[in-house]
Amino acid sequence: MGRPPAYTTSQFLDAAAELFAEGGARAVTMAATAKAAGAPNGSIYHRFADRPALLAALWTTTLRDFQNGFIALLGSSPHVAEAAAAATSVVHWCRRHPAGARVLDAGKQAFSPGEWTAEAAAELSRAEDELKSALKRATATLPPATGCTAEDVVLALVEVPRAVVHRYLSAGRTPPPKAAELVTRSVRKLLRP
Repeated sequence: MGRPPAYTTSQFLDAAAELFAEGGARAVTMAATAKAAGAPNGSIYHRFADRPALLAALWTTTLRDFQNGFIALLGSSPHVAEAAAAATSVVHWCRRHPAGARVLDAGKQAFSPGEWTAEAAAELSRAEDELKSALKRATATLPPATGCTAEDVVLALVEVPRAVVHRYLSAGRTPPPKAAELVTRSVRKLLRP
C-alpha cells in the first residue's frame, strides 16, 4: 500500500489563490505555488500537469465553491427572501475567502482559458450551466410573484452584489459587514412586490 500524499490539491489551490491575490496570474507559477504550499517543486506535478491545468483548477474550483452556496440558498423556486439571502451570500463568501474573492473578481479571462484542456473547459461549462439554470429558475419564479422584470432579478442577484464587492476588492480590501446589509436592502427594494 502506498503512502498517502503529503500535499493535497486543496493546499496547492489555496497557495495559488494567495499568490494570485498578491500578484495576479503571472505570480501563479508551478514553482511559486509549490513553494507557497511548503512542498517540493516536483510534488505539484502529481496534482497538475502544467500551469494551464493549475490555472483551470484554481478558477473552476473557486467558482464552484462560491456558486454552490449561492445556488443552494436561491433554491429551486425562489421568492424575495431566498433571492436576498443568495445575493447577500456573495458578500459573506468574499469575507470568508478573501483570496478566492480576488480570483473571481479578476474574471475567467485572467486564467487563460484558451490554454486549458478540453476536459477543463468542459468542467467549466458544466459549472457555468448550473449557475445559468439557477438564474433562469429565478427569472421565471420571481417576476410573477413580485411584479418585477427578469432584468430586475438579474440586477438584484448578479449585478448588485458584484458591484458592491468589486468596490472593495478592486481597492485591495475585503468587503466589510455593512456591504452585506447594503446588498440585502438593495435586493429587497428591487424585488419588492
